[in-house]
Amino acid sequence: MDIAQPRPSGPTNLPPEALPPQRHWLRQLGTLDWLYALALVLGAIFALREYGDFMDVYDKGILILHVPILAAIGWHWKAFRPYLAAVTVLSLTAITLYHGDLARAEQTFFLKYLISSQTAIMWMSALIFIATGAYWLGLLARSDFGDRTGTALTWIAVVMGTTGLFVRWYESYLVGPDVGHIPISNLYEVFVLFSLITALLYLYYELRYATRKLGAFVMLVISAAVAFLLWYTFTRGAHEIQPLIPALQSYWMKVHVPTNFVGYGAFALAAMVGSAYLLAERGILASRLPALRVLEDVMYKSIAIGFAFFTIATILGALWAAEAWGTYWQWDPKETWALIVWLNYATWLHMRLTKGLRGAVLAWWAVVGLLVTTFAFVGVNMFLSGLHSYGAL
Repeated sequence: MDIAQPRPSGPTNLPPEALPPQRHWLRQLGTLDWLYALALVLGAIFALREYGDFMDVYDKGILILHVPILAAIGWHWKAFRPYLAAVTVLSLTAITLYHGDLARAEQTFFLKYLISSQTAIMWMSALIFIATGAYWLGLLARSDFGDRTGTALTWIAVVMGTTGLFVRWYESYLVGPDVGHIPISNLYEVFVLFSLITALLYLYYELRYATRKLGAFVMLVISAAVAFLLWYTFTRGAHEIQPLIPALQSYWMKVHVPTNFVGYGAFALAAMVGSAYLLAERGILASRLPALRVLEDVMYKSIAIGFAFFTIATILGALWAAEAWGTYWQWDPKETWALIVWLNYATWLHMRLTKGLRGAVLAWWAVVGLLVTTFAFVGVNMFLSGLHSYGAL
C-alpha cells in the first residue's frame, strides 16, 4: 500500500501547486481496511474477556498494543490478513475441541492428526521441507508451477506453525495453571519461532519484489532450523511442556525474545540472499535470479530491519538483567556474543551507508555474519556456560 499519491517521474516544469496533492495515508484506507482493524479490536476484547483471568497487567498491555501494530501490518501487507484469520480460526477450533482436557489431544481426530500443538508443528516441518524442494524445482527447471507451489506451501506451513505455538500456549495452562506461559522459553519453542519469522519476512519480500526465485535459498536455512528442531524433539523429548524456570518468570521475556528473533530471522534472510548474490555475480544461475541490484537491496533492507530489532532486544535484555541481577551488563558469554553480533552488523551498515561499499564484499560479510549469529544463538548454549545457560543442549 503506497502511503501517498504517486507523483510524475522524471523532470517536470510544473510548479509544486500543480502537482497531484499528497493524501494522508489514513485517507487511502478503504472499507475492508477498517473492517480488518475492527476485527482486531473485537478479537482483543474477546481475548480479554475469555482469557483475561490468565493474564497479568503486562500481558493485557502487550495484547492491546498489538492491535495497532497488527492493523498497520495488515494495511501495508494485504496477504498478512488471511494468514492471521486462518491462524485465529484454527487456534480457536483447537481450544474449543480440548474442552479443558489435555487428554483429548489423543482422543479427538482433528487434534490428534491436525491441530494439537505438536501435530501442527510437525505439519509445519513437513511442509517446509516440501516447499524447499518446490522452490528448487522452480529455480532449476524454470517452473512457475514449482515457484507458486513453494509459496503456497510456505504460507500453509507458517499458518500451521503459528497455530501450533498458540495452541501450545493454551495447552501449557491445561498442564497446570502455574505452568502456563508464552511458548518462547526453550530451544524447541524458539526454533519454531525463528522458522516462522524468517519465513514471514521472506514472504513479504517475495511479494514486494515480485520474485519467487529467492525462495530456494531462504528456505534452506529454514529447513536447517526445522531439521535441528526435529532432531531436538526426537532425541531429547523437547516438545514436552515444562514449567518455567525462575530466571524466565518475567514479563521481560515476553518482549525481549520475540524482538530478538525478528533480528535473527532478518539476519538469516540477508545471509541467504547474500549467497544468491555471490552465485549470480559469478554467472551461476544469474539468468534465473533477480538482478544484482535487487539482491543488494533485499540484503540491505533485511540487515537494517534485523539491526533495528536486535538493538531494541539488546536494550530490553539489559533492562531485564538489571531487574534480575542488579546490573545491566556482566560480560556473560551470551551478552558478549550479542555485542559481537551487534557490532558486526553496525559495521556492515556503516560501511554501506557512509563508505559506499557494495558488491561481493558485503554479500560475503552477510554470509559470515550468519555464522557469528548462529554461534551467539546456539553455540554459546552448547559450548559455553554462564547466566544464560538455561537454554543449554
